[in-house]
This record gives sequence, C-alpha cells and structure tokens, in this order.
Amino acid sequence: MKKTRLAVALTLAALTALPMTTVHAYEKGDLILRAGPANVDPDSSSSAISLGGAELPGTGVSVDGDTKIGITATYMLNEHFGVGLLASTPFQHDITESGLGIGRIGSTRHLPPTLSIQYFPMNSASNFQPYFGVGANYTTFFDEETDPGLDGALGDSTLKLDDSFGIALELGADYWINEKWALNAAIWMIDIDTDAVISSPAGEVTVDVEIDPVVYMIGAAYRF
Repeated sequence: MKKTRLAVALTLAALTALPMTTVHAYEKGDLILRAGPANVDPDSSSSAISLGGAELPGTGVSVDGDTKIGITATYMLNEHFGVGLLASTPFQHDITESGLGIGRIGSTRHLPPTLSIQYFPMNSASNFQPYFGVGANYTTFFDEETDPGLDGALGDSTLKLDDSFGIALELGADYWINEKWALNAAIWMIDIDTDAVISSPAGEVTVDVEIDPVVYMIGAAYRF
C-alpha cells in the first residue's frame, strides 16, 4: 500500500513539473473519461464481535485492500465546475478476525460508485489542471463467502454485509498532452460503514465495520 501511495504522490508531483504547451483544457459540455489501476486501501476498524447478542471482549475484524481497474467520468458544467462519477471493476477483500484465533473468516466483493461536484481552480488554458471534489458514495457488497475455518468453528455459515452510503472527498490532477489526451492521478477518501451478519448453527454473529478506505488511481484521460 505504501508503494501505491508513493506512486500517486510522485505522479502528482511530476505533473506539476512537466513543460507547458498551450492546450485549451476545459469548456462547458466537455466529457472527460479517465481509466487506470485503482487501489482501495481500507483504514478499517470495528466493534467487538457479538455472538447470539453477547459481545466478545477483545475481538474485532479488519478488511484488506485490493487493486482493480478504475474508471471516472467528468461532465464540465463550465470551465471551473464539473460533475464527476467514480466507477470500477469489482474489488475483492478478505475479512480477518482478531481475538478468536480463527484468522480469515470470509471475503466479499464490492462496487463503490461515487458522484461528486468537482472544482477546477486553474484557468482553462492551463495544461496542468488540479481539481477538488466532494460528493456521495454508495457501496454495494455482493458474493459474500465464509471461510472453511469459520464454518469449522460455527458450522456451515452464511455472511451478509449491508450496503453503505457515505461522504467522499477527492483530490486529483490532469496534465493535458494535447487537445484530447492527458495524464491523470487522483485520491479519494470515502466513508464506508457496514453491518456484517453471519448466520450459523451456533448462533447469529454480528459486527459493525468501518472500512473508510483511501482510493488511489493513476491513469490516462480522454476528452470528447
């Protein structure tokens, strides 16, 4: 994850250092598509695990990261404001418990569509175009699976994660090479909270999970 953060930081720095040429970057009605590898790096925390309504002190769960293809689109309302959409191919995450001695207890896939209002402070004639965004995220979880270690401890179990709504903040930059193509780097901080429920013969297991990932993306942009 540290390598991903460093790569995005270096890319943002490099974009500011590139030589400038005259390209008219943005105007009302422009549609900008961006794509590239995107890494979801959760800063996860959770409540204690509860079994049959009884809290188990010293327990909790964490969620690991994943890298897939990210896709974003911006529709420019004028030269300084746009509406942005973040999408991706599905991310997959392992879920690991602490305090029970089982370790990995399951996995899930998710999609995190995020809609933002974006602000582009630079003059539209600038090749280097940083932008800032604030918006809303909807994360949907699917293909939840329990691990054999958990099934061995509790019996055959099923896992369900509730979908999440939350706030998203965005920082990004484009560097326009010509009228159509640009380099891009972007970072999002997303509020994702979910309730996890495991149904098993030993009883219902519940835990509240704050995933709260930072999403890093490096790629290319194309303007229509």
